[in-house]
Amino acid sequence: MKNLKKYILSAAVLVAFASCSSEDDNAVANNVTLEFNNTFGNTPIVLGDATSSSATVNTSEAGQVHHFSEVKYVVSNIRLIKADGTEIPYNTNDLDNGATVINQANPETLSYVLNDIPVGDYTEIKFGLGVRSDLNTLDQVSFPEFYAKAGSNETEMHWEWGTGYRFTKIEGFYDTDNKELSFHSGSTLTDDADGNFVQGADAYRNITLSLPTTATVGNNAPTIAIKADFDYLLSGDSHTVTIVSTADITNNATPSAHTSTEMMKYVDNIGGEANTTSSGMFSIISVEN
Repeated sequence: MKNLKKYILSAAVLVAFASCSSEDDNAVANNVTLEFNNTFGNTPIVLGDATSSSATVNTSEAGQVHHFSEVKYVVSNIRLIKADGTEIPYNTNDLDNGATVINQANPETLSYVLNDIPVGDYTEIKFGLGVRSDLNTLDQVSFPEFYAKAGSNETEMHWEWGTGYRFTKIEGFYDTDNKELSFHSGSTLTDDADGNFVQGADAYRNITLSLPTTATVGNNAPTIAIKADFDYLLSGDSHTVTIVSTADITNNATPSAHTSTEMMKYVDNIGGEANTTSSGMFSIISVEN
């Protein structure tokens, strides 16, 4: 009887193992959803006009209160990294299918689905804040969908002078009298000695985030929740910004005089300084398999 019980138990274990192996073998490419959460610290951002009583108010390290009426930014050049170090690019050269505009006012844009990600265990994600210089032209022919999305009345992420895309667009108010705050970032062009346009300020930033839990793609379609903490805009690792008026540009930064020098202080805060492995204002909240 004991031998019979052992036989039955062994057979059951083998069947279960075979079933699991069969499921793993049958796993196919699946989706990964990136869920963006825009916050001040751990508090979700609620947008509002100058006199809003419901807008989320933040106080910077310099002691300035501020809140936002508009928060938008471009995410592109997405890559998922497997546990063995293999990098899986997601339409990195195709803005139509591999880039998106995150718009706090439009909840549908806060989740971005990556389709047909290969089976595997993923431990890291990389993406661009903005658009790489080799793709940063208003190319309606090559990327008509992204061109239209970024240029729509809802998003307005084209520069008016046509040199490329806005990477970040933030509007809001600061100090107790609600003076207007306006920050737009994007890469610039400048003239070289021969009068040719060349790269000026490069506002594109490469974000690298380690996942606290492995994202397993196959039978599962994981959701990666990403926090974008806009407290970093004025109180980042690179600069503690004091907002001043355009009439007095003697301090760290101004909300509306968009010189590249002033712009880059904000860029370094939210995206990290250039040529560094950085997370900027971004971090991983959770991974749900």
